[in-house]
Amino acid sequence: MNALVKRYDNNPILTKDDVPYPVETVHNAGVIKFNDRYIMIFRSHKLNGRSILGLAESDDGYNFRVHDKPFMTPATKGVFRKYEEYGVEDPRIIFLDGEYLITYSAYSRYGVRIGLAKTRDFKSIERFSLITEADYRNVVIFPEKFDGLYARLDRPHSEISPWSIWISYSPDLKYWGESKLIMKPVQYHWDEMKIGPGAPPIKTSHGWLNIYHGVFPTMSGSVYRLGVALHDLEDPSKIIAVGDEWILQPEEIYEITGYVPNVVFTCGAVPEKDGSVKIYWGGADKVMCMGTTNLEALVDHCLNNSRDAL
Repeated sequence: MNALVKRYDNNPILTKDDVPYPVETVHNAGVIKFNDRYIMIFRSHKLNGRSILGLAESDDGYNFRVHDKPFMTPATKGVFRKYEEYGVEDPRIIFLDGEYLITYSAYSRYGVRIGLAKTRDFKSIERFSLITEADYRNVVIFPEKFDGLYARLDRPHSEISPWSIWISYSPDLKYWGESKLIMKPVQYHWDEMKIGPGAPPIKTSHGWLNIYHGVFPTMSGSVYRLGVALHDLEDPSKIIAVGDEWILQPEEIYEITGYVPNVVFTCGAVPEKDGSVKIYWGGADKVMCMGTTNLEALVDHCLNNSRDAL
């Protein structure tokens, strides 16, 4: 077991059996603190194979209770209906400007776009905008502005250049530009096939910590692992360091066997006041798992054993 991340002894923390409505999976959840409680928005496959988002709450970040009804299902009217026809997936949550912002993947016959929704109480939700064209996934917004602009990390699809991490900026959360490629996979490395943002970046005294996923192709399928990179505090397009080695890989049976084998995939991490971090990940696209680590240890992992970002 990798010493950087200690798995919770009672993993998985959520399975389909914990959901009071019919689903086949519980995975890839965004998690954030709200009124001193942990809020989890998780993805589930319905029995027809399409995805919806559910909501669960916890007092301690370990034991979650799922709400009786789904939190977000594909829209039935307006422009969102057209682009969410096949499902909504992989939410990330941040708090900024007095609101909770949720980015999610919207699937349809036209490809994958990123939707942005807002909430103040996790009871009502407002779909704000579709903030990308196709094909984009894994959009995470920084929980702070830079020179008055919002910033996000994303992963556009390209057959010419490997799936890489880009940064973009916006004055209003709706219109995005000044896009720039900032981090690429490394050939014959643990993340050589593709990389993408995972949890929303965490601010540290050394920089913004980005917990990302990397994919390696094998003869029996792809392996999804987690790694970390460190972005400059003032200019997040500048990457200070990238940890050369992964911090978490599929090892337990619930990560190796499932809907998609050999996957650990994060959409959420919660920093605590004592310097620890709770990381949440989907195991094999089937169950939700979590583990704990130390923020300074992750920063040291980047700084002391770094590779080039590009």
